[in-house]
Amino acid sequence: MLAAEQGLDLKAVSGSGPHGRILAADLAGAPSAAPAAGKAAVVPGSQYTDIPLSNMRRTIAKRLTESKSTIPHYYLTSEINMDALIKVREKLNDLLNKGTAGGTKISINDFIVKASALACLRVPEANSFWMESFIRQNNTVDVSVAVSTPAGLITPIIFNAHAKGLATISSEIQELAARARDGKLQPNEYQGGTFTVSNLGMFGSISDFTAIINPPQSCILAVGGAETKMIPCDKEGYRSVKVMKVTLSCDHRVVDGAVGAVWLRHFKEFLEKPHTMLL
Repeated sequence: MLAAEQGLDLKAVSGSGPHGRILAADLAGAPSAAPAAGKAAVVPGSQYTDIPLSNMRRTIAKRLTESKSTIPHYYLTSEINMDALIKVREKLNDLLNKGTAGGTKISINDFIVKASALACLRVPEANSFWMESFIRQNNTVDVSVAVSTPAGLITPIIFNAHAKGLATISSEIQELAARARDGKLQPNEYQGGTFTVSNLGMFGSISDFTAIINPPQSCILAVGGAETKMIPCDKEGYRSVKVMKVTLSCDHRVVDGAVGAVWLRHFKEFLEKPHTMLL
């Protein structure tokens, strides 16, 4: 019992008592026992706990380290006026509530996914892969949506997002996110994608951030939360608007700075003038 409390390995202790029995005095120089594999190692009296790595955490660490160390990232940030989109969203959700959409509720993130896909059609470089000896330009836009789960980050895919309506995108994201958190996604539902959206805006305290590119993709969009801002108004002096900051991380081997800026211009226009997503 004393050895267990002190975390000692009795196999390495020579007993000095009758018939080789181990006495309390024999424990003074005994080595500590190694922690059991697969469990958090807690050393009595220590100030930390060692947590073993899951396979998912190992994979995340390997891929992100590789991305950050091999891809020449650069970042472009834009501020978007969200007032028009918020009004359109309210009207669409009212229509859905009156219809037979099965309780579907369109979120701001659904608009972001749709606008990202349409911007990728306008700027195909942002929807491309770096393949070492060539650049692969994808003809469809499959948007990976970052979802936080107890096991780690996973990115379920909205295939052909450019061709889907907002209600369809909304229902697919909700269904995929729920199964992702339950660990029930199939590999083909999260492996792949041509462009990634990472939205931390729903956490409330994040105004903007930068994200790490998911190779072989060439871009990832980091989305912050909407905030109220006062802007000049000719007639009334100032007025308040809702604004949202987004940051596009680009692989400079595939997407030049001017090209990334054009992508953001299209994305901004889609959100500030939501009706243009129908054209």
